[in-house]
Amino acid sequence: MAQSEQIGEIHENSERMTLSIGPHHPATHGVLRVVLELDGEIIHDAHPETGFLHTGIEKTAENLNWQQANTVIDRMDYLNPIGNNAGYCLAVEKALGITDRIPARATVARVILMELQRIASHLVFLSTGGLDLGAITPFFWGFEIREQILDIFEEVTGQRMNPSYIRIGGLAQDLPHHFKEIVGNFLKTAPDKVREIKDLVLGNPIFIDRTKGIGKLSYEQALALGLTGHNLRVTGSDYDIRKYYPYCGYENYDFKVPVYHNGDLYDRVAIRFDEIEESFKIVGQALENLPDGRDR
Repeated sequence: MAQSEQIGEIHENSERMTLSIGPHHPATHGVLRVVLELDGEIIHDAHPETGFLHTGIEKTAENLNWQQANTVIDRMDYLNPIGNNAGYCLAVEKALGITDRIPARATVARVILMELQRIASHLVFLSTGGLDLGAITPFFWGFEIREQILDIFEEVTGQRMNPSYIRIGGLAQDLPHHFKEIVGNFLKTAPDKVREIKDLVLGNPIFIDRTKGIGKLSYEQALALGLTGHNLRVTGSDYDIRKYYPYCGYENYDFKVPVYHNGDLYDRVAIRFDEIEESFKIVGQALENLPDGRDR
């Protein structure tokens, strides 16, 4: 395909057009380029080109000690820095053989912060996804809830993003004295607001038309492509590492792993709302079981 010759051109004797989306385009955030063959809103062909995002994090970390490397691990996924910190620190703690020496208070706090970060990340997916699909209201509502989570992070860590708060051996510092209060207040209002967004998005006929039966993948195709997370769980798999290989005491929390079976774009959006619901449950349980004081 002579992409450079066809981009932006209308095909002869056809209503189809070939367009280049990305990498310098809000739709791809600098990580992907897709050459699309379009007939209105119908995509007839797509040629993805990856490899635009290379931050050099691994190379940078080679010249840092273990604690210093934590700061660059934050930035591997700027929507889930606390989750990145946790994964890295858990690996180092296992390598050092100090897993059983992590304070219980720090472990429970990690769970709360990771699940709040998960909710915030999902809200970006749902909000910007809704915007891309023609709905602006979920963007405002979703980011309002996310701002409340970032406010909590600022209170706890001093940073709204990339806090490097989870450290090898525990946390950078103890939780603030009013931590239970601010998280508890968030849990009083946020779940209902997310359900409002869910009803608004999943019941929208335009959204349904643009997502139902679109981008379908079977379980076998998902495995062949090496998909994980919600992309795999919408094809019938219940694989969630928190259930299969529990860490940070996840085996002690009562939560479900949402599973869908159609493997289409609609399911990939719907499952995120269910996952947020489960994260709210985990945060509530962890908050109730958070040990008091400085657990040494």
